[in-house]
Amino acid sequence: MAKGFNKGPAMGGQNNMMQQLQRMQQQMAEAQAKLAEETVSATAGGGAIKVTMTGDQKCKSVEISPDFLKDADAEMLQDMVLSAVNMALDESRALQEKMMGPLAGGLPF
Repeated sequence: MAKGFNKGPAMGGQNNMMQQLQRMQQQMAEAQAKLAEETVSATAGGGAIKVTMTGDQKCKSVEISPDFLKDADAEMLQDMVLSAVNMALDESRALQEKMMGPLAGGLPF
């Protein structure tokens, strides 16, 4: 029964799909490298706290205005830092979706 099975077109389709996947894998690696270099920043407390994060969600810096420290208590400072970190994470995720989204949308499945 299997003698009449034609492997030619099926193998060509698989090779084409493998090439597409390899190209996509390369594009995704390039996009991830760019994300690691891109930064986003978010502020809280009217700019008293500034958090800078990379597109791959690594925190690069936290800046706190010395003037803010004169009047802030520990709880307020914690809340402001937490708020700025979460906003920076949201911006980083948005950047990641912007850069990686088109690649994921092209999956041939």
